[in-house]
Amino acid sequence: MGLLNTFDKPVFLKEDSDTIQFLCRLKELQTQASGKAKYIIDREIKLASMGEIGEKNIAFELKNSGMQMYIMHDMHFEINGLSAQVDYIVVTRKITFIIECKNLIGDIDIDSEGNFIRKYELNGKRIKEGIYSPITQNQRHLEILRQIKRESKGNMLSKMLFDKYFDENYKSIVVLANPKTVLNARYAKKEVKQMVIRADQLNKYIKNVYQQSKQPALNDRDIKEFAEGLLALHTPNKSDYTKKYELLLKNISDADKQTHNKAELIKQLKEFRLQRSREENIKPYYIFSDKQMMDLIDKMPNSKEELLQVSGFGEVKTEKYGDIILKIISGYS
Repeated sequence: MGLLNTFDKPVFLKEDSDTIQFLCRLKELQTQASGKAKYIIDREIKLASMGEIGEKNIAFELKNSGMQMYIMHDMHFEINGLSAQVDYIVVTRKITFIIECKNLIGDIDIDSEGNFIRKYELNGKRIKEGIYSPITQNQRHLEILRQIKRESKGNMLSKMLFDKYFDENYKSIVVLANPKTVLNARYAKKEVKQMVIRADQLNKYIKNVYQQSKQPALNDRDIKEFAEGLLALHTPNKSDYTKKYELLLKNISDADKQTHNKAELIKQLKEFRLQRSREENIKPYYIFSDKQMMDLIDKMPNSKEELLQVSGFGEVKTEKYGDIILKIISGYS
């Protein structure tokens, strides 16, 4: 390798993340939200912030690995309608590591079937729940990357060679970034245990896999070219994950408006009913009962013909009170 090998420390080719922009937009929406919408957005901000902290923990470990590696953070790939958002790609001279970061609250058990069970305390209660396997999630990311890389090969022979050595050249790792998380993989299969580690074990894991690899080591020029080739496959993520929260705000705002309008309409109808009952010296429910009023609000008639379809409104009552009732309703339709 000779003079070409002057590369001797970790280098970030991409360190930025979409998470920062996502959090900024969520915080903007937070100022507009109230009630249920605010609770949901507050929770999402907390989760996204935890994820960002976890990714920073991994970045710290990699920066202090002392290894020759290129690092890319928050990589997005697309092919044939499929997409993958990879937390970290680490390119060493022999192996490329695809890293899924999980900054989970609580302890993680992995059973003999590969199921992930999370245990934590909430408001004094012990919660035990299954979570989607991050191994499966990261393997899907790896498969999308494999398809992209395979398509870039020029002929069938190079594609076959790529497929043959892919598993030796690319490794999937799930990293639990919360230092308080206890991982119990005692009953997990060996191949599963090898895919899930804590953040403080990451550098040791990478070094061990690297040392055990029989793949030829790339020189400075080739590793840089390879890493930059992966970076070139990154496509900016056009998905706006805050859209669903904007829609939530709109829906809740519309629902709140409808609730407010309904309350105002009930108030107006009751005031009319009380006033007329006093003028005629009769009980208010003789004009219309509460049940009939709710049917009136549900049907929101626009004409006397439609008003006749409302419970309790016959021709006499419709003729007597119809004009004023329709006028009241028209202000809320």
